[in-house]
Amino acid sequence: MSTIRVLLVEDHRMVREGIRALLEQASDLEVVAEAEDGQEAIRLAEKLAPDVVVMNVCMPKVNGIEATTAIKAMRPEIRILGISAHDEDRYVFPMLNAGATGYLLKTSSGTDLIRGIRIVYGGGTALDPAIAGKVVSRAVGRRSSHCCSPVHELSRRELEVLEAAAEGKSSKQIARNLEISPQTVQAHMRNIFTKLQVGSRAEAVAFAVRDGWISANAGHG
Repeated sequence: MSTIRVLLVEDHRMVREGIRALLEQASDLEVVAEAEDGQEAIRLAEKLAPDVVVMNVCMPKVNGIEATTAIKAMRPEIRILGISAHDEDRYVFPMLNAGATGYLLKTSSGTDLIRGIRIVYGGGTALDPAIAGKVVSRAVGRRSSHCCSPVHELSRRELEVLEAAAEGKSSKQIARNLEISPQTVQAHMRNIFTKLQVGSRAEAVAFAVRDGWISANAGHG
């Protein structure tokens, strides 16, 4: 089993130390560094290129949303799992839109956190049940204004791209598999977001899984 290299970002030292001690109990996880704010997280992510960043959402200086945006722009291959005490939409959706592929509440168990890290590392989407409900509810609410399911508006190629994205493939991997350019993949993703009226891959995947367009095993661990 390969070791998952984790960057832990949490501004409260006691909480950070507790999470690190928890993660170090898992034989397949290695905490390669810790950061106490988003600014330090960006620097360490660029330097160390961890597999997964466990990112607190609310932090001083540079918050988790801003740090996630910067890290994904700099190193899109890094997976980011958001953790927060907050489940309000103003935190959840900006974090997912920034590029996080997971969002867990701090009320989650240690087992849930370790599982979430493994899921996002494997290319899946790890959402706390309360957060998953919000994502689906928003997608369904947007859909209710249409007389027909938006799936009928997606082209066959867009469905292929969405399914590949749900499997955790990067734009480069999707492009290679479908024999198209990464720029074309990105264009398809923009079209998908527009047609489904969503703002992130996590929302698009949750929407598609809910309606049975793609397998639940593709988007969620």
